[in-house]
Amino acid sequence: MRALDNRAMKRKIIYGFGMTIDGYIARKDDSMDYLKMTKEGEAVMMEFFSKIDTIVMGRRTFTVSRALQKEENTPEMPGMVNYVFSRSMKPGKRKGYEVVRGPLKPFVARLRARKGKDIYLAGGGQLARSFLRADLVDELFIGLVPIMLGDGLSAFPPSFPQRDFKLTECKAYADGSIALRYARVRSKPHRAK
Repeated sequence: MRALDNRAMKRKIIYGFGMTIDGYIARKDDSMDYLKMTKEGEAVMMEFFSKIDTIVMGRRTFTVSRALQKEENTPEMPGMVNYVFSRSMKPGKRKGYEVVRGPLKPFVARLRARKGKDIYLAGGGQLARSFLRADLVDELFIGLVPIMLGDGLSAFPPSFPQRDFKLTECKAYADGSIALRYARVRSKPHRAK
């Protein structure tokens, strides 16, 4: 029974992002100018960030988020641990984040072994595809906005195996956006008779 309790307490990897109706998370130039933060959206994000203490992102998402942070003069989030996966940046700790590289499964196992809140897989589709390939995403948190871009950066770049999810939450907001939450459904291994 104790093993079941520990498994239920495992830190979840939550892939979260805002997405257009046609499946894009940004324009080709990484711009997300079509995303507008409302009071409702702000409240949703505050609640979400209260339940996580670790952010994992790729270099491209890191670069875009740092630029937005400076542009909007938003402060660092105290108590948040930030990891940036990059093949081009030198690994190591920096002020406010750590650059990492290497296999995902051992990295995620180390994160999950630590006590803490859930883990946010932020931004771009490339790193998310790697997490999906390795079957490391436990939940999707999607903000669907009522816009079609026609072209841009896909939330789900191709080339990962089928992954099944079940809808756990669906909320509509005054601006026409929808918050969707999906939990990963993993089949139980069959036991030999």
